[in-house]
Amino acid sequence: MSATQPTLVIVSGLSGSGKSVALKTFEDLDYYCVDNLPIELLPAFVRSLMREDGLPERMAVGIDVRNRHSDLSRLAEWRAMAASLGVDACLLYFDASDEVVLRRFADTRRRHPLTRLGLSLPEALARERELTAPLREEADAVVDTSALNVHQLRRLVITRFALSHAPELSLLFESFAYRRGVPTDADFVFDARALPNPHWDEQLRPLSGRDTQVRDYLDAQPEVELYVAQVTGFLDTWLPKLRNETRAYVTVAFGCTGGKHRSVYLAERLAAHARAQGWEQVATYHREQE
Repeated sequence: MSATQPTLVIVSGLSGSGKSVALKTFEDLDYYCVDNLPIELLPAFVRSLMREDGLPERMAVGIDVRNRHSDLSRLAEWRAMAASLGVDACLLYFDASDEVVLRRFADTRRRHPLTRLGLSLPEALARERELTAPLREEADAVVDTSALNVHQLRRLVITRFALSHAPELSLLFESFAYRRGVPTDADFVFDARALPNPHWDEQLRPLSGRDTQVRDYLDAQPEVELYVAQVTGFLDTWLPKLRNETRAYVTVAFGCTGGKHRSVYLAERLAAHARAQGWEQVATYHREQE
């Protein structure tokens, strides 16, 4: 994608492949999102967002077989028209094996959108593959989610498509549990296991580091304030020096015993600090909580 133009991500693919998770993830990252947009309205959608100061920097739309009266084979035409309005349009196609998609539908008890035609689920899936074949061929990236759970897919969208396509260095603050291993792609890892643990408070145990009660508890601990001050000083010194490198994003990971309280609290607090410092592309990911 271009680093100067507003970004429009078109999310498409098979029902049950993770499209909704992907679009919700883009929305959480401050993309202006619309789901089930009729394909012929793509240029009108972009045009409707134009203001005197230009378009939103980040937009995402969901387009798939729920477009009952649209010709999906004309995507290239409508996409070109949208691009002519000044956006860098990227198409992501989410796919999965028939076996996995059928199992997901069985697990969730959801109806496939094409079963309204009187088709069985396997028949509906086969028909959907035919109808969306032009989208798959046109796609800038095909994401096979067969081996991914919801949380792995969310992290992939954050790192591969959202943060990595930002015009400047992006930051991902991640929490994790040491008992499940250190994230293999973390650039900086900080151990929070020496800090007071809310787990031992029966009222705080069911909560997470995103809850007010846990935040208040940790805010009141002198050791936590010292830890945050030292880590903040380190990151404020060294993260700006990475801006000129070729990397797209940096992952800062915080680990504790269960990945529920201290590490989540620290990831959220340092992410908030980074935003206050002027970093525009900041995301959080809580591996054990997602």
